[in-house]
Amino acid sequence: SVDPFHWYCLAQEYRSLERNDEAAKTFDKLAEMTPDYVPMFLMAGQLFEKMGKVDDARAWLDKGVAAAKKKGDSHALGELESARALLG
Repeated sequence: SVDPFHWYCLAQEYRSLERNDEAAKTFDKLAEMTPDYVPMFLMAGQLFEKMGKVDDARAWLDKGVAAAKKKGDSHALGELESARALLG
């Protein structure tokens, strides 16, 4: 079975090294494997925003809002909704 946390950490490591394309690909892979893994959505949204891909950022954050609502994760939901509101 897939441990989403390891993939999440890998994506974050790429992000910290400013290897943004690799980070984006890793977040995409993680979303394929575990589409309900709530922590990835905010980080991926921020990454895509930083890359200037605002539509992609919005899409990630919107999916994250839905996933957080489904899981009942009110803390993540608040963070995701705030980030989404800032994108307009």
